[in-house]
Amino acid sequence: MPDPRKPRRTKTGRVSSNKMNKTVVVAVDLVTRHRLYGRTLRRTRHFKAHDAGNQCQVGDTVIIAESRPISKDKHWVVQQILRRGTGEPVEIAEVEA
Repeated sequence: MPDPRKPRRTKTGRVSSNKMNKTVVVAVDLVTRHRLYGRTLRRTRHFKAHDAGNQCQVGDTVIIAESRPISKDKHWVVQQILRRGTGEPVEIAEVEA
């Protein structure tokens, strides 16, 4: 028999804060069109997500998934780190003159 529960919602965003223990704040950008004027609007929502291993750094692009309430404000879990942000050192190749 198939599972009657709905699949968990996921969102992609960037980590804006990791100062809390096992918690990160993820900023998710939403781009929509204004209904009357047609102008492109950019809205940003902030979600607190559970990061069990404290692996996320500021600037990382992550996927968060909906979960049971973990605390008063925390209802999301970091599912995957897609890309590291500015905190990771970048290798510079040698250039010949």
